[in-house]
This record gives sequence, structure tokens and C-alpha cells, in this order.
Amino acid sequence: MKKIIAALFAFLTLSVPALAKDTLTVYTYDSFVAEWGPGPKVKEAFEKICDCTVEWVAPGDGVALLNRLKLEGKGTRADVVLGLDTNLTAEAQKTGLFGKHGIALSEARTPVPWTDEFFMPFDYGYFAVVYDSQAMATPPKSLDELVNGDTTQKIVLEDPRTSTPGLGFLLWMKKVYGDKSAEAWKKLAPRILTVAPGWSEAYALFTKGEAPMVLSYTTSPAYHVIAENTERYKAASFAEGHYLQVEVAGLVEASPHKALAQKFLTFMMGPGFQDQIPTNNWMFPAGETSAPLPPAFGALVKPDKTLLFSPEEVDQNRRQWIDEWLNATAK
Repeated sequence: MKKIIAALFAFLTLSVPALAKDTLTVYTYDSFVAEWGPGPKVKEAFEKICDCTVEWVAPGDGVALLNRLKLEGKGTRADVVLGLDTNLTAEAQKTGLFGKHGIALSEARTPVPWTDEFFMPFDYGYFAVVYDSQAMATPPKSLDELVNGDTTQKIVLEDPRTSTPGLGFLLWMKKVYGDKSAEAWKKLAPRILTVAPGWSEAYALFTKGEAPMVLSYTTSPAYHVIAENTERYKAASFAEGHYLQVEVAGLVEASPHKALAQKFLTFMMGPGFQDQIPTNNWMFPAGETSAPLPPAFGALVKPDKTLLFSPEEVDQNRRQWIDEWLNATAK
């Protein structure tokens, strides 16, 4: 009788499927989840502690990410959105899709005080013109030198309608030139080889030698030093200062996995996530790491002045400033 009961119990145990793990869907940008980006290692580290599966969805660069989210509205599959920046947070919050993160603001380690209850930063960096020192002996020393310089020395930019670096450069131009920025764009236009949809496409063109300059970050040379053992690619230091980018993540209020999303954001601020930022996303970490930054980061351009618009200023003016750029650079 005992054998029959044991056999029946074993049969029932085998017949009942294992409970499926929850899936946390994270919308982010394409370079974050590339095999060389932080995404694969972040996924592996979080899955070890969450008893869940992380699914990345990468529709393109950061602005494209917000555009998709707005199209999907309350029907979005996203539980977490990772990869917007402070230039987009006011517009993102107006969608009504995001809930408060519930994390102590003091955990943010950013150059500017952190006060946002809906988005937490995961990294930051300063935009810069990165140049090939083998193709360009004398780089521009200011934004004004870039605008008025040799038109045979081209630069690859990113589209501000789809890319956060592209938007960042547009805001950099606006911050420096103000109501004269349209005139500055017209002067710069002959130097622009092309406007790529995102950072990945732009940087690939640059490293293939299509142009001696690209809009990227002061931290980009660290990649080439650490990963490729070369100092060929450098960031130009600009006299007017450099525009700051702080990248953020937020949780979707209507997510069926809201507790899991909050757990992910908490994890994001600690070493399991932040250790991947310096040498995989090639930015500065905005949370706690387990070790100091690599020595190559100590040799990077340090901006004398930080330039930044408030999220509200960008939200109020972004479309107008993009139209201004389009009209000024139209051929």
C-alpha cells in the first residue's frame, strides 16, 4: 500500500508543471543590450537574486524609446524603462505612465543634486567631440571653433528626434548660442558628414574612418585605452564647457510586476549593476560601486563648466528647437 501511495505521489508531482518565473520586461536602448554593453551582465546578476527572467526590449536610441512608449500608452509591455535622460523626464512624466520609485534620493551620486521622485539615475557623462588624432592634428578647442572651422574636416552627429546624444548636442548648441543658434547651425552644416539615427551608428562610422570627428562623450577614449590599448581617439576640451547627460530609469505604474520592478531599481543603484557601467557602458556610475574607477578615467577631459537645461525647459522648447535645427540645416 505504501508503495502504491508513493508511486501515486511521484506521478502527481511530475504531472504538475513547475511554476513559471515572472518576466520583467525592461525597455532600453540598443547599445545597452549589445553583447559588449552592460545588459547581458546586468541580466545575469539580477536573475540570480530575483527568481525571474529579464527580457530586454530595445527599439533604438533613447528618444526612440520614449516615442515608442508614448505610442503604446497604457498598453505598453514595459515594467521598467531604462535609458531616458533628464532632457526627457518631464515629457515622460506627463504621459502618466510612471510611478514613484520609492528609493532614497541620497543614493544618487550625480554632479547635480537629485530631486526626482519618479526617475533614478544609473549613470552620467558629458557630451564631447571625439576625434581621431591620426586624422586630425589640431582639434577644435571650443564649440565656436567647431562651428567656424575647416569644412573639409567632417563630423558625424546623431538625430535629436531619435537619439539622446543628438538631443544633447542640440541643447549644447542652444545653451551656448541662445537665440543665435540657428545662425550657428547654418555655419556648422557644411562640416556635418551625416546625421545618424543613434549613437551606435554614428560611432561605427567614425571608427571606420568616414569622418575624423563624432559627437560622443568625454568617457569614450577610456574604452579605446582599456579595451584596445590605444590613445588614438581623444575627446576635445571645449572652452564654453560641456553639456551634462544623466541617464535614468523609472517603473511603469500599471506594471503587473511592480514589486519586481521596484526591486530592479533598488538593485540598479548597487554594485551588482553599477560595477558594469564604467567599462561596459563607458559612463560614470551614478550609484555605489565595489571598486574605484579604472586609472584611464583619471586622464579624461574634465569640463571646467557644466551646461544643463532643466527637464521643464527642454519639455517646453524641444519641438521648437528641433524645428529650428531642421530649418537651419536643410539643404
